[in-house]
Amino acid sequence: MLKNKTKKTIISENYFNKNALGKIKGLIGIENPEVIIFKTRFGIHTFLLKLPIDVLILDKNNTVMKLKRQLSPNRIFFWNIKFDTVIELPKGFIEKSKTEIGDIIKFN
Repeated sequence: MLKNKTKKTIISENYFNKNALGKIKGLIGIENPEVIIFKTRFGIHTFLLKLPIDVLILDKNNTVMKLKRQLSPNRIFFWNIKFDTVIELPKGFIEKSKTEIGDIIKFN
């Protein structure tokens, strides 16, 4: 389970940790987006995605340092290289969980 510890809301009941190969593919080609977590530095792209996604960028303490609601297909999203945990979510998950910059995310 993925929770917003600060707001005491559930972001997602399920999520998948992706390794190096899994993060390359991410959500590309997936009809029903799932929640994935992976490590990477400074940016992602949404080329070949079919639907917009929400994105959370966390620091080493799992604090949300940057977020993007409804990142459209065929876009690039960058952030400070000192943050390396990325959570890709189906669109609307950030709003539904009321997640904001500064919130702490908990992985169960």
